[in-house]
Amino acid sequence: MFKITQPPLIIFGKHSVRDYSFPQNCLVVTSRGATPRGWLEYLKLNNCYMFDKVEPNPSIETAERIISEFRGSNFSSIIGLGGGSSMDVAKFVANKMDKFKILIPTTFGSGSEVTRISVLKVDGKKKSFHDDNQIANVAIVDSHFIEDSPIEIIRNSAIDAVAQCSEGYDSKNGNPLTKFLCNRAFELLEEGIMLMNKEKIVMGSLISGLGFGNCSTTLGHALSYVFSNEGYSHGHALAFTTSSAHKFNDSQFYNRFLKIVKKLNFQNIYLKQSVDKAADLILTDRKHLDNNPRKVSKNDIKFLLEEISGKL
Repeated sequence: MFKITQPPLIIFGKHSVRDYSFPQNCLVVTSRGATPRGWLEYLKLNNCYMFDKVEPNPSIETAERIISEFRGSNFSSIIGLGGGSSMDVAKFVANKMDKFKILIPTTFGSGSEVTRISVLKVDGKKKSFHDDNQIANVAIVDSHFIEDSPIEIIRNSAIDAVAQCSEGYDSKNGNPLTKFLCNRAFELLEEGIMLMNKEKIVMGSLISGLGFGNCSTTLGHALSYVFSNEGYSHGHALAFTTSSAHKFNDSQFYNRFLKIVKKLNFQNIYLKQSVDKAADLILTDRKHLDNNPRKVSKNDIKFLLEEISGKL
C-alpha cells in the first residue's frame, strides 16, 4: 500500500490564471520583482494585501514576520506567487494561519506548487518542513511566466527539477507510481532542456513535483545545502552534488544527468568551509540520507565533497 498527496485542484496551461476567479480578499506573498515584472497586473488582482519581500533561500524569520504583520488583517486566502522561495514561505504561513492556499509558480523547477514541503533557513541553515497541511488547495501552472524568464533562471530551475525527479526515482521511499512520475518527468525535462522546448520544461517540472513530492529527494540534496548556505543558487549546487550522488549510487540517470549539466554550462562550485565541518552538518539531514538507496558514512560524504570541489 502507498499514499499519494497532491492539491485537489491543479490547473495547467498557458494563460490559465486568467480562467481562475481569485478571492476578493487575499494576501499575495511574493518577491520584489512581482510588480516591475507585471505579475500582479497579469493576474488582475484587486483589493489584495501584499508582502513582496521574500528573499532567495528565505528564512523562517520572513515567514514569522508575515504572520506578525498580517495577523489582524481580514483575508481569506494566501496566494504564493513566484519561485520556490515565495511558494515555500506562502504555504508555511498559510498552514500556520489556517488559510486557503493558492500557489502559482513563475519559475519551473522547484515543484513547490504541488508538494507538502517547504524549505526555510533556520539559524542560517536550510531546513525542510514536511506537512500534509502545506499542500495547496489550488495550484495554477501557467507557462506564460517562462516566456520572458532570463536564461539564468531557466537553467537553475530546470536542473533543480531534473535533480529532484532523478533522486526521487532512486529514493527508498518511492513506489511504482512515484517512479513512473519521476521517470516521465525526467524524459520531458531532458528533451525540453536539450532542445530548449520551454513547454516541456514546464510540464516536466510539474510532474517532477508530483513524483518526488510523494517520496523524497536523497543524497544530492543533502550535499547541496552546504553550498547553498555559502551563496550558490540551489540549482547551481545541485548540478554538481546530484551528479556526484548519482555516481555514488550507481544511478541509471548518471550519464544522462551529466549531459544535461554540460548542456546548461554550469561553472564549477567550491566549498569554503572545512570538509569535516560540512560533513558533520550533512549527517544531520536524515530526511534525505535515510531515503538514499545506499548507506552513506561521514567518510563517504567527505570524499564526495572533495570530489565536487575538485580536490581529488
